Amino acid sequence: MAGTRHKKSRPGKPGRPANWSLPYRRGRSDGMAAGFRHGHWQGVCEAVLQKSLRSFERRPISVLFVASGKGFPYSPLDEGIRITLGGLAERVIAVSPKDDVARIARAERPDLVLVLEGMEFPPEQAEAIRMSGIRTAVWFTDDPYYTDITSLLAVHYDYVFTLEKNCVPFYERLGCPHVHYLPLGVFPDFYRPRRPKQVRRSDVCFIGSAYWNRVRLFSRLLPLIEHRSFLVSGLWWDRLPDFKRWKKRIQLGRWMAPVETSEYYHAHSVVINVHRDYQNDSYNRNGANIAAQSPNPRVFEIAACGTLQIVDPRSDLPLFYAPGEEIVTYDSPEDLAAKVEYYLNHEEERRRIALRALQRTMRDHTYANRLTQLLDAALAP
Repeated sequence: MAGTRHKKSRPGKPGRPANWSLPYRRGRSDGMAAGFRHGHWQGVCEAVLQKSLRSFERRPISVLFVASGKGFPYSPLDEGIRITLGGLAERVIAVSPKDDVARIARAERPDLVLVLEGMEFPPEQAEAIRMSGIRTAVWFTDDPYYTDITSLLAVHYDYVFTLEKNCVPFYERLGCPHVHYLPLGVFPDFYRPRRPKQVRRSDVCFIGSAYWNRVRLFSRLLPLIEHRSFLVSGLWWDRLPDFKRWKKRIQLGRWMAPVETSEYYHAHSVVINVHRDYQNDSYNRNGANIAAQSPNPRVFEIAACGTLQIVDPRSDLPLFYAPGEEIVTYDSPEDLAAKVEYYLNHEEERRRIALRALQRTMRDHTYANRLTQLLDAALAP
């Protein structure tokens, strides 16, 4: 019609619809608030990490490092130890257990030959190195679960380091002259707070293989925390009696690399840790039936990621983290479920404990801390 003026529609701003719906506005507001909260938490964790990490003197020594040679999941451990040694020793020669290590050692004359785990390294090679006057050390990282094997290896080394305290007298009775308790820790390049994808954020997670003691625990636990968002990831979880009920919340058959694992840890408010059963003969070779009282490596890895850890107790655990202040323990599936619920409803308390654990880990429980202790012991006059 003549004289009628048509208003031009005004386009919305980039990334914004012209007419905001109420659900869109709510989603946008909630998303921004969640992003702010997590970004702030990420910044707090990073500040604690940077303030807690210690520096160590680089020594004028040479170390020949024999990796485990067992492939994944041991290869990240090999890499972390090798890189850390490079910051502690002036010269590091890294070799495979399949190399002619005795010949290399005689040619290089290092101050120490350090063998990690040792199951792929021929004991006659270790004996030949020792007989040539070069100090040797082995660090057993799976004790006490394979002591039927490690008992045959330990006697060929000058120094034996074990992550299980109960194995110290065991190796001493075999005639090993220098045995030291040395748990694993963390390599901060792998395990640290990270910025997880939104899709990975959830209430509770467990990452690890479904050993039978874990199957028994989770078959009772999962119905108690069904109303919470949770993730279980790892091998053999189809062993759960009610697996079909939970399969949408289980990543079956996955074995994550460390960086991805640390992202999942930081993405969850609570991470559960369940130690392996030392008495199960179906996957252990522990004929001496040595009890496990020391924390597994996962204790340190979870603590390094700035999240609350709830773990079954072991008697050595208070040597590394103060229960109730830096870590939380449980004594039954029902107790675990109750503590999961409590800490999910008490965010500030949960985060205080997580931050204390992060600080303690980065100050006292890194690979650099552990290898400094190892070098002090193995190179003592």
